[in-house]
Amino acid sequence: MQKIHFAGVELYFEDLPRARAFYKDVLGLEIADETPGHYAKFDGDAGFICVERKGSESYPSQDKAVLFFEVEDLAAALKSLGAERVVHSSLRDNGRTGWAVIHDPEGHNILLLEKR
Repeated sequence: MQKIHFAGVELYFEDLPRARAFYKDVLGLEIADETPGHYAKFDGDAGFICVERKGSESYPSQDKAVLFFEVEDLAAALKSLGAERVVHSSLRDNGRTGWAVIHDPEGHNILLLEKR
């Protein structure tokens, strides 16, 4: 079987400008490509994230999604993002990696993992 490599992920949004602003301004991702009113694509180290307006495709997927990001210092990242954004968190304990969940504007889970 041929090996498959991760390339990216796409999420659907009712409010595309709000989604674009969240991924650009809050998470600090760089826009690689976009068509206003249709989609915005962000570069990532391991792949891309594309946010797309709901209903723009004839083959939509289910809405369930979780995006995983690594951070050097979880406490510092959460302080920078603001405590009000944190849905759930577990700080590093007994050798386990710390993690936290925040939501994007449409409620998709953004899971922040602290690098070991």
